[in-house]
Amino acid sequence: MSTPETIPETAAFSVENVGGIAETSVAFSPGVTVLTGENATNRTSFLQAIMAAMGSDQASLKANTDQGSVQLTLGETEYERTLERAGNSVLFEGEGYLDDPTVAELFAFLHETNEARQAVARGDDLRDLIMRPIDIAEIREKIDRLTDEKASINDELATIESRKQDLSDLERRRQSLESEIEEKREELAEKEREIDESSNDLEESLAVKEELEQSFEDLRSVRSDLESVRRNVESQRDSIASLKQERTELETELDELPSAPMGEHEQLAGQIEQLRDQRQTLNAEINDLQSLITYNNDRLEDEDYEILQTLDGDSGAGSDGELTDQLLADADEAVVCWTCGSQVDRSQIEETIQRLEDLREQKVRELNEVKSELESHKDEQQEVRQKQSRREEVERKLEGIDDEIDQREQRIDTLKEQREELTEEVERLEETVEEYESADFEEILTLHREANQLEFELDSLESDLEDMTEEITEVESLVEKGEELRDRREGLLEELADTRTKVDQIESEAVEAFNEHMDAILEILKYDNLDRIWIERLEETTREGRETVRQTTFEMHVVRTTENGVAYEDTIDHLSESEREVTGLVFALAGYLVHDLYEEVPFMLLDSLEAIDSSRIARLVEYFAEFATFLVVALLPEDAQALDDEYTRITSI
Repeated sequence: MSTPETIPETAAFSVENVGGIAETSVAFSPGVTVLTGENATNRTSFLQAIMAAMGSDQASLKANTDQGSVQLTLGETEYERTLERAGNSVLFEGEGYLDDPTVAELFAFLHETNEARQAVARGDDLRDLIMRPIDIAEIREKIDRLTDEKASINDELATIESRKQDLSDLERRRQSLESEIEEKREELAEKEREIDESSNDLEESLAVKEELEQSFEDLRSVRSDLESVRRNVESQRDSIASLKQERTELETELDELPSAPMGEHEQLAGQIEQLRDQRQTLNAEINDLQSLITYNNDRLEDEDYEILQTLDGDSGAGSDGELTDQLLADADEAVVCWTCGSQVDRSQIEETIQRLEDLREQKVRELNEVKSELESHKDEQQEVRQKQSRREEVERKLEGIDDEIDQREQRIDTLKEQREELTEEVERLEETVEEYESADFEEILTLHREANQLEFELDSLESDLEDMTEEITEVESLVEKGEELRDRREGLLEELADTRTKVDQIESEAVEAFNEHMDAILEILKYDNLDRIWIERLEETTREGRETVRQTTFEMHVVRTTENGVAYEDTIDHLSESEREVTGLVFALAGYLVHDLYEEVPFMLLDSLEAIDSSRIARLVEYFAEFATFLVVALLPEDAQALDDEYTRITSI
């Protein structure tokens, strides 16, 4: 979306061969611009040109031309669209102001056949129309993604909470280890003093003592290595047990995940591609029909205007009133067909146009059905892809677990061999020490053996303390991370709630906007005995296949008052043409506001307001002017006279 940072001073258009326009250049400032003139003076054609510059394809080429163009200069930025005839269709090229004009076509470009404007009169599904720009599939996908992330955080927090509860016990165990280490150090110090005192009596056996001490040192070292290996073996076994448990859980999950055959994937992809082709074809047919309808309506207006000009000229030349009346009567009955050149009844052309409009409505209904089916297939494809992706992920994890189990089992075999070697070395060293045992050295040997055992126990306790300290540090780190995870979860919960209620919010805002602005408009326009027109948002539960789903509908109410002041509920069918037109325009305004088009689309267009009397048109235009940067209104001269003189008026296009 290209949106200027500041409000531009002017909007300048150069138009060639669009609608009934051969060539024109028009510029106007922000605010209300009134295109005033009789029928067939290219007011509607210029509105088409504005729509084309915005990015819409709802514009027609001038008859008997093959190319046209629209240039828009908005502030310092220029946009250009070209139109080229291709058989019965018109091809559009170039960059418009909007990347996607769909929402603007619904709620900002309020020409005679605007769908939102006509929805009230036709009894269309108003809720469906308001929600059409919302990508429901994207919302569902986001909800699934946020839900998975929340579940992952909850699992991690549960683990952290479990470890946090162990923290006090770990602290107690660390204190206990520190006390034991201190006691062992005191014991060892005392034992070393006894050894020193005994050594004073064995100076003559110094060489024997050194050999003995070295043997004890070697024995203590080997025992420490042996204990380390034993612990490593147990750790590997615990890891293997944990991996096997995880493997069992993954295998259970894998059994529950269906594997869609490749043919089913291809069939689903083919159906989606076919539906996309149907959607594209229907869009093209609808655009062609709209261009054809617009073209024929324009030509019909041109034919009326040319006849009236001829009659005015004859009257000015002195033709009598009876002849003029006769010609006017003939003009109502017959026109010259612009396709075959023969004279045909006007009603025949109007019936043809009506059949084209009926066909377009039928195509629109078909398009909506195709879109609905396409969304359903895309949801199904997304679900299949997610399950297949999860299946592949589980299979990869299982393969990785099997590899890791094999590696750990091989590690255990290696550790067992080391354990056997170290056990043999301990036995050898113990035999060596025992060889020194004799009557002469029994006391000193006992002291050394006891000191050696104390050093071994001290090493073991210090190793346990080191492991315990690392575990406590890890738990404390997890506790700190838990605070971050809780903050993230709170944000996720808010985002999830907002996403889940986004559809409800838009529906509620649309109803609120319509009711608020409808009340204000009725207060301003003051229709006789029409008290209120309002929309009620209703929810009902229905079944779709095996699922129970909640559906929302918009029900419109009309409240009138009798001459005696008694209020009663009326129906939409009983609204006057003026009341119906105003209601349709306010509904379009609600969509314009709910979808924030006032931030993205600088132009709002109003056309075909003849059913509303001029004084009410003036008040309606003043009300709508508040919401759009540029409000462009096409009016007949007699209706334009009632508008504020300060509004920009363009009388020649």
